Amino acid sequence: MTSLRRQSLPVGERHERIRSETVALSDRIAQLGMTIVTKLSNTVVGLLDGTVVNADSPLIHADDYGLLRGDGVFETTLAVDGVPRDLAEHLARLEVSAAMLDLVLPALSHWHRAIDAVLAQSAAGQLVLRLVATRGREGGDAPTCFVLAAAPSPRLHVERSAGISVLLLDRGFVGDEVAAMPWLLAGAKTLSYAMNMAARRYAEKHGADDVIFVGRDGRILEGPTATVVVARDGLLITPPVDGILAGVTVRRLFRAAAAAGWETETAPLTPADLDAADGLWLVSGVRLLAPVTAVDGRPRPIGPATAELAEILQVPGLIETDRA
Repeated sequence: MTSLRRQSLPVGERHERIRSETVALSDRIAQLGMTIVTKLSNTVVGLLDGTVVNADSPLIHADDYGLLRGDGVFETTLAVDGVPRDLAEHLARLEVSAAMLDLVLPALSHWHRAIDAVLAQSAAGQLVLRLVATRGREGGDAPTCFVLAAAPSPRLHVERSAGISVLLLDRGFVGDEVAAMPWLLAGAKTLSYAMNMAARRYAEKHGADDVIFVGRDGRILEGPTATVVVARDGLLITPPVDGILAGVTVRRLFRAAAAAGWETETAPLTPADLDAADGLWLVSGVRLLAPVTAVDGRPRPIGPATAELAEILQVPGLIETDRA
Protein backbone atom coordinates (compact mmCIF):
# COMPACT_ATOMS: atom_id res chain seq x y z
CA MET A 1 0.00 0.00 0.00
CA THR A 2 1.34 3.41 -0.93
CA SER A 3 2.26 5.36 2.19
CA LEU A 4 0.51 8.73 2.19
CA ARG A 5 2.69 9.83 5.09
CA ARG A 6 5.84 9.76 2.96
CA GLN A 7 4.37 12.18 0.46
CA SER A 8 4.45 15.89 1.21
CA LEU A 9 0.76 16.44 0.54
CA PRO A 10 -1.30 19.20 2.14
CA VAL A 11 -3.74 17.86 4.70
CA GLY A 12 -6.76 18.60 2.50
CA GLU A 13 -5.26 16.89 -0.53
CA ARG A 14 -4.20 13.92 1.60
CA HIS A 15 -7.76 13.62 2.92
CA GLU A 16 -9.20 13.55 -0.61
CA ARG A 17 -6.58 11.00 -1.65
CA ILE A 18 -7.59 8.70 1.20
CA ARG A 19 -11.26 9.10 0.34
CA SER A 20 -10.69 8.15 -3.32
CA GLU A 21 -8.64 5.10 -2.41
CA THR A 22 -11.38 3.56 -0.27
CA VAL A 23 -13.26 2.50 -3.41
CA ALA A 24 -10.70 -0.21 -4.23
CA LEU A 25 -9.84 -1.01 -0.64
CA SER A 26 -11.51 -4.42 -0.27
CA ASP A 27 -9.06 -6.15 -2.62
CA ARG A 28 -6.12 -4.40 -1.02
CA ILE A 29 -7.27 -5.40 2.45
CA ALA A 30 -7.20 -9.04 1.39
CA GLN A 31 -3.64 -8.62 0.12
CA LEU A 32 -2.62 -7.14 3.47
CA GLY A 33 -4.04 -10.11 5.31
CA MET A 34 -6.87 -8.25 7.01
CA THR A 35 -10.10 -10.18 7.25
CA ILE A 36 -13.26 -8.09 7.17
CA VAL A 37 -16.83 -9.22 6.57
CA THR A 38 -17.06 -7.35 3.28
CA LYS A 39 -20.53 -8.60 2.52
CA LEU A 40 -23.17 -9.86 4.86
CA SER A 41 -26.21 -11.37 3.21
CA ASN A 42 -27.94 -8.26 4.57
CA THR A 43 -27.44 -5.97 7.50
CA VAL A 44 -29.47 -7.74 10.14
CA VAL A 45 -31.33 -6.79 13.28
CA GLY A 46 -31.60 -9.01 16.33
CA LEU A 47 -34.63 -8.57 18.55
CA LEU A 48 -34.36 -9.36 22.22
CA ASP A 49 -36.56 -12.44 21.87
CA GLY A 50 -33.91 -13.99 19.60
CA THR A 51 -35.68 -13.20 16.33
CA VAL A 52 -33.49 -11.96 13.47
CA VAL A 53 -34.93 -9.71 10.76
CA ASN A 54 -33.53 -7.85 7.80
CA ALA A 55 -32.69 -4.20 8.41
CA ASP A 56 -35.26 -3.28 5.73
CA SER A 57 -38.07 -4.69 7.90
CA PRO A 58 -40.31 -2.17 9.72
CA LEU A 59 -39.15 -1.81 13.30
CA ILE A 60 -39.42 1.75 14.68
CA HIS A 61 -42.85 3.34 15.12
CA ALA A 62 -43.23 6.91 13.94
CA ASP A 63 -43.99 8.07 17.49
CA ASP A 64 -40.95 6.40 19.07
CA TYR A 65 -39.12 8.81 21.36
CA GLY A 66 -35.79 7.60 20.03
CA LEU A 67 -36.81 8.93 16.61
CA LEU A 68 -38.69 12.03 17.76
CA ARG A 69 -36.27 13.23 20.44
CA GLY A 70 -33.14 11.10 20.35
CA ASP A 71 -34.27 9.80 23.75
CA GLY A 72 -32.33 6.60 24.23
CA VAL A 73 -28.91 5.02 24.61
CA PHE A 74 -26.64 2.80 22.58
CA GLU A 75 -23.35 0.95 22.54
CA THR A 76 -21.14 -0.07 19.63
CA THR A 77 -18.46 -2.72 19.60
CA LEU A 78 -16.55 -4.92 17.20
CA ALA A 79 -17.05 -8.67 16.92
CA VAL A 80 -14.12 -10.65 15.50
CA ASP A 81 -14.80 -14.17 14.22
CA GLY A 82 -18.03 -14.29 16.18
CA VAL A 83 -16.63 -12.97 19.48
CA PRO A 84 -17.61 -9.43 20.58
CA ARG A 85 -14.82 -7.40 22.13
CA ASP A 86 -15.31 -6.26 25.73
CA LEU A 87 -19.00 -7.15 25.66
CA ALA A 88 -19.49 -7.19 29.44
CA GLU A 89 -17.99 -3.70 29.73
CA HIS A 90 -20.15 -2.35 26.91
CA LEU A 91 -23.29 -3.82 28.45
CA ALA A 92 -22.34 -2.33 31.81
CA ARG A 93 -21.87 1.11 30.23
CA LEU A 94 -25.20 0.73 28.43
CA GLU A 95 -26.86 0.25 31.82
CA VAL A 96 -25.02 3.25 33.30
CA SER A 97 -26.16 5.46 30.40
CA ALA A 98 -29.73 4.19 30.74
CA ALA A 99 -29.75 4.93 34.48
CA MET A 100 -28.67 8.50 33.75
CA LEU A 101 -31.77 8.81 31.53
CA ASP A 102 -34.03 7.02 34.06
CA LEU A 103 -34.54 4.38 31.38
CA VAL A 104 -35.18 0.82 32.57
CA LEU A 105 -33.62 -1.79 30.28
CA PRO A 106 -34.45 -5.48 29.85
CA ALA A 107 -32.24 -8.00 31.62
CA LEU A 108 -28.77 -8.63 30.20
CA SER A 109 -29.79 -12.16 29.23
CA HIS A 110 -32.16 -10.70 26.62
CA TRP A 111 -29.34 -8.65 25.09
CA HIS A 112 -27.12 -11.73 24.97
CA ARG A 113 -29.89 -13.64 23.19
CA ALA A 114 -30.14 -10.96 20.48
CA ILE A 115 -26.37 -10.73 20.10
CA ASP A 116 -26.00 -14.50 19.79
CA ALA A 117 -28.75 -14.54 17.18
CA VAL A 118 -27.12 -11.98 14.87
CA LEU A 119 -23.67 -13.50 15.29
CA ALA A 120 -25.08 -16.85 14.18
CA GLN A 121 -26.06 -15.14 10.90
CA SER A 122 -22.62 -13.69 10.21
CA ALA A 123 -19.47 -14.94 8.51
CA ALA A 124 -15.98 -15.00 9.95
CA GLY A 125 -14.13 -11.71 10.18
CA GLN A 126 -15.11 -8.35 11.63
CA LEU A 127 -18.64 -7.24 12.37
CA VAL A 128 -19.94 -4.03 13.91
CA LEU A 129 -22.54 -4.56 16.63
CA ARG A 130 -24.80 -1.71 17.73
CA LEU A 131 -26.95 -2.19 20.82
CA VAL A 132 -29.82 0.31 20.79
CA ALA A 133 -32.46 1.14 23.39
CA THR A 134 -35.01 3.96 23.03
CA ARG A 135 -37.61 5.11 25.53
CA GLY A 136 -40.22 3.56 23.29
CA ARG A 137 -43.46 4.87 21.91
CA GLU A 138 -45.15 8.06 23.01
CA GLY A 139 -47.55 7.15 25.78
CA GLY A 140 -46.05 3.69 26.13
CA ASP A 141 -44.15 2.13 29.01
CA ALA A 142 -41.72 -0.25 27.29
CA PRO A 143 -38.38 0.61 25.64
CA THR A 144 -37.61 -0.29 22.04
CA CYS A 145 -34.50 -2.47 22.02
CA PHE A 146 -32.55 -4.23 19.29
CA VAL A 147 -29.07 -5.18 18.10
CA LEU A 148 -27.91 -4.08 14.65
CA ALA A 149 -25.14 -6.07 12.94
CA ALA A 150 -23.33 -4.78 9.86
CA ALA A 151 -20.02 -5.10 8.04
CA PRO A 152 -17.50 -2.37 8.88
CA SER A 153 -16.69 0.31 6.35
CA PRO A 154 -13.49 -0.21 4.32
CA ARG A 155 -12.50 3.23 5.58
CA LEU A 156 -11.87 1.56 8.93
CA HIS A 157 -8.68 -0.03 7.65
CA VAL A 158 -7.43 3.25 6.19
CA GLU A 159 -7.89 5.03 9.50
CA ARG A 160 -6.09 2.30 11.44
CA SER A 161 -3.14 2.04 9.08
CA ALA A 162 -2.68 5.41 7.33
CA GLY A 163 -3.99 7.46 10.23
CA ILE A 164 -6.32 10.45 10.47
CA SER A 165 -6.01 14.23 10.56
CA VAL A 166 -7.97 16.17 13.18
CA LEU A 167 -9.15 19.67 13.94
CA LEU A 168 -9.34 21.04 17.47
CA LEU A 169 -12.85 22.43 18.08
CA ASP A 170 -14.22 24.30 21.07
CA ARG A 171 -16.78 22.22 22.97
CA GLY A 172 -18.09 25.30 24.79
CA PHE A 173 -17.87 23.95 28.34
CA VAL A 174 -15.43 22.95 31.05
CA GLY A 175 -15.34 19.23 31.84
CA ASP A 176 -15.63 19.37 35.63
CA GLU A 177 -18.36 22.02 35.44
CA VAL A 178 -20.60 20.01 33.15
CA ALA A 179 -19.97 16.87 35.22
CA ALA A 180 -21.85 18.64 38.04
CA MET A 181 -24.89 19.08 35.76
CA PRO A 182 -26.28 15.53 35.28
CA TRP A 183 -29.19 16.76 33.17
CA LEU A 184 -26.70 17.53 30.39
CA LEU A 185 -25.90 13.78 30.18
CA ALA A 186 -22.28 14.52 29.31
CA GLY A 187 -21.09 11.08 30.46
CA ALA A 188 -23.91 9.09 28.86
CA LYS A 189 -23.81 7.45 25.44
CA THR A 190 -27.14 8.71 24.15
CA LEU A 191 -28.78 8.62 20.74
CA SER A 192 -28.51 12.42 20.57
CA TYR A 193 -25.39 12.44 18.38
CA ALA A 194 -26.33 15.23 15.97
CA MET A 195 -23.73 17.63 17.39
CA ASN A 196 -20.99 14.98 17.23
CA MET A 197 -21.77 14.18 13.62
CA ALA A 198 -21.98 17.88 12.75
CA ALA A 199 -18.47 18.32 14.14
CA ARG A 200 -17.11 15.52 11.95
CA ARG A 201 -18.81 16.98 8.89
CA TYR A 202 -17.26 20.34 9.72
CA ALA A 203 -13.85 18.68 9.87
CA GLU A 204 -14.36 17.01 6.49
CA LYS A 205 -15.44 20.29 4.90
CA HIS A 206 -12.20 21.82 6.16
CA GLY A 207 -9.87 19.10 4.91
CA ALA A 208 -9.60 16.91 8.03
CA ASP A 209 -10.94 13.50 9.00
CA ASP A 210 -12.07 13.95 12.59
CA VAL A 211 -12.20 16.23 15.61
CA ILE A 212 -10.76 16.54 19.10
CA PHE A 213 -12.90 18.70 21.36
CA VAL A 214 -11.29 21.26 23.65
CA GLY A 215 -12.93 22.68 26.77
CA ARG A 216 -13.45 26.36 27.43
CA ASP A 217 -10.49 26.14 29.84
CA GLY A 218 -8.18 24.94 27.06
CA ARG A 219 -8.08 21.32 28.20
CA ILE A 220 -8.48 18.38 25.84
CA LEU A 221 -11.78 16.50 26.20
CA GLU A 222 -12.53 13.74 23.64
CA GLY A 223 -13.35 13.05 20.02
CA PRO A 224 -16.95 12.86 18.74
CA THR A 225 -16.77 9.06 18.90
CA ALA A 226 -13.43 8.32 20.53
CA THR A 227 -11.11 8.80 23.51
CA VAL A 228 -7.86 10.74 23.19
CA VAL A 229 -4.58 9.02 24.16
CA VAL A 230 -1.06 10.42 23.96
CA ALA A 231 2.35 8.82 24.55
CA ARG A 232 5.23 10.64 26.16
CA ASP A 233 8.51 9.00 27.24
CA GLY A 234 6.99 5.56 27.79
CA LEU A 235 3.88 6.97 29.48
CA LEU A 236 0.34 6.74 28.07
CA ILE A 237 -1.98 9.57 29.12
CA THR A 238 -5.72 10.07 28.63
CA PRO A 239 -7.86 12.98 29.90
CA PRO A 240 -10.01 12.68 33.05
CA VAL A 241 -13.58 11.54 32.42
CA ASP A 242 -15.14 14.67 33.92
CA GLY A 243 -17.81 15.74 31.46
CA ILE A 244 -16.92 13.11 28.84
CA LEU A 245 -17.72 9.48 28.12
CA ALA A 246 -15.64 6.91 29.98
CA GLY A 247 -14.00 4.83 27.25
CA VAL A 248 -14.20 1.03 27.33
CA THR A 249 -11.42 0.42 24.80
CA VAL A 250 -9.00 2.84 26.43
CA ARG A 251 -9.36 0.92 29.70
CA ARG A 252 -8.53 -2.29 27.88
CA LEU A 253 -5.56 -0.60 26.21
CA PHE A 254 -4.22 0.74 29.49
CA ARG A 255 -4.53 -2.64 31.24
CA ALA A 256 -2.72 -4.42 28.41
CA ALA A 257 -0.11 -1.68 28.05
CA ALA A 258 0.67 -1.73 31.77
CA ALA A 259 1.19 -5.49 31.58
CA ALA A 260 3.59 -4.89 28.67
CA GLY A 261 5.68 -2.42 30.64
CA TRP A 262 4.09 0.93 29.80
CA GLU A 263 3.17 3.42 32.49
CA THR A 264 -0.37 4.79 32.26
CA GLU A 265 -1.99 7.89 33.68
CA THR A 266 -5.20 9.86 33.63
CA ALA A 267 -4.27 13.55 33.62
CA PRO A 268 -5.31 16.86 32.03
CA LEU A 269 -3.93 17.52 28.54
CA THR A 270 -3.64 20.70 26.49
CA PRO A 271 -3.19 21.28 22.74
CA ALA A 272 0.52 21.86 23.42
CA ASP A 273 0.70 18.36 24.93
CA LEU A 274 -0.68 16.92 21.69
CA ASP A 275 2.00 18.67 19.64
CA ALA A 276 4.78 17.54 21.98
CA ALA A 277 3.61 13.92 22.29
CA ASP A 278 5.59 10.98 20.90
CA GLY A 279 2.30 9.51 19.70
CA LEU A 280 -1.34 10.58 19.50
CA TRP A 281 -4.36 8.34 18.92
CA LEU A 282 -8.13 8.28 18.88
CA VAL A 283 -9.29 5.08 20.57
CA SER A 284 -12.79 3.58 20.23
CA GLY A 285 -14.72 0.33 20.22
CA VAL A 286 -14.80 -0.25 16.44
CA ARG A 287 -11.93 1.77 15.01
CA LEU A 288 -9.87 0.62 18.03
CA LEU A 289 -6.63 2.57 17.49
CA ALA A 290 -6.32 5.36 14.91
CA PRO A 291 -3.03 7.29 14.86
CA VAL A 292 -3.35 11.04 14.38
CA THR A 293 -1.16 12.31 11.54
CA ALA A 294 -2.01 16.02 11.67
CA VAL A 295 -3.51 18.46 14.18
CA ASP A 296 -5.00 21.68 12.75
CA GLY A 297 -2.94 21.12 9.59
CA ARG A 298 0.35 20.52 11.44
CA PRO A 299 1.70 17.13 10.31
CA ARG A 300 3.00 14.70 12.89
CA PRO A 301 4.57 11.23 12.49
CA ILE A 302 2.72 8.06 13.35
CA GLY A 303 5.79 6.79 15.19
CA PRO A 304 6.85 3.27 16.16
CA ALA A 305 4.56 3.04 19.23
CA THR A 306 1.50 2.62 17.00
CA ALA A 307 2.48 -0.86 15.86
CA GLU A 308 3.31 -1.91 19.42
CA LEU A 309 0.05 -0.59 20.86
CA ALA A 310 -1.97 -2.11 18.01
CA GLU A 311 -0.47 -5.47 18.85
CA ILE A 312 -1.11 -4.97 22.56
CA LEU A 313 -4.71 -4.03 21.82
CA GLN A 314 -5.07 -7.03 19.47
CA VAL A 315 -6.21 -4.95 16.52
CA PRO A 316 -7.48 -7.45 13.91
CA GLY A 317 -5.48 -7.75 10.71
CA LEU A 318 -2.47 -6.11 12.30
CA ILE A 319 0.07 -4.96 9.72
CA GLU A 320 3.46 -3.44 10.27
CA THR A 321 3.22 0.32 10.51
CA ASP A 322 5.70 2.40 8.54
CA ARG A 323 8.28 3.77 10.93
CA ALA A 324 7.68 7.41 10.17
